[in-house]
Amino acid sequence: MRRDHAPRSVSAFAGPMLVDSHCHLDFPDFAEDRDAIFERAKAVGVGLMITISTRVRRFDEIRSLAEEHDNVFCSVGTHPHQVAEEPDVTTEQLVALSQHPKVVAIGEAGLDYFYDTAPRDAQAAGFRRHIAAARETGLPLVIHARDADEDMIAILEEETGKGAFPAILHCFSSGAELARVGVELGLYVSFSGILTFKNSLALREIAATIPLDRLLVETDAPYLAPVPYRGKRNEPAHVVETAKVLADVKGLSFDALAAATTENVFRIFGKLPKALMPAELAAHG
Repeated sequence: MRRDHAPRSVSAFAGPMLVDSHCHLDFPDFAEDRDAIFERAKAVGVGLMITISTRVRRFDEIRSLAEEHDNVFCSVGTHPHQVAEEPDVTTEQLVALSQHPKVVAIGEAGLDYFYDTAPRDAQAAGFRRHIAAARETGLPLVIHARDADEDMIAILEEETGKGAFPAILHCFSSGAELARVGVELGLYVSFSGILTFKNSLALREIAATIPLDRLLVETDAPYLAPVPYRGKRNEPAHVVETAKVLADVKGLSFDALAAATTENVFRIFGKLPKALMPAELAAHG
């Protein structure tokens, strides 16, 4: 197990490097073949993975996983589904845990009115605590938003008025207005395998409107596997399929899209070691 956090270069790929900006490698779905998953990711040029926290009480597990792998980083936070389980997580606690060198983000936190597993007022209160942690630390907040566009827009505008904070609308599947407001407020927008689904034409139309310098790609693994893996367990290697579709949507080559989204990752996740940046990006960044 590596504990020195000294990064090794991961940029020596034959093709362009991609980053899975949001996955859940600590989930039990990966327990039996995690090493093979890392090998498959490496084989297709997925050079970095950011594994996202859903429960602060399990932070030790996710931190240990990140510590074991040079190219895995993590966040700290409570998912809106788990807010009722962790009602006492404070901004101060999030800030303290985020000091670990492997923690590059806060969250995921936000609003989910589709499942409504926690009271909506508790979701909003938890979300605001995470926003405060992102504002204080300068680390990006990973935002979960589902069927809550109106309230999400209201909170984002109100909280930005108190002071700007970096953030990512992760696994974007909301409406055009939330995308527009998010970009206007300086947020990044991340697309998952949903973008590749046959019935996601409206989402692809939204993706076409997002400025290239605000785009990210992710898997949200083990969920939401892209076509042609839809219905199967997702994993970081599959982010390539989402990137292919996003490149087509933006009218770019795959290499250009990969370079742009990877550069965006290093910009928004500013705590990532620059030694891990692909040489061709570092040369002009």
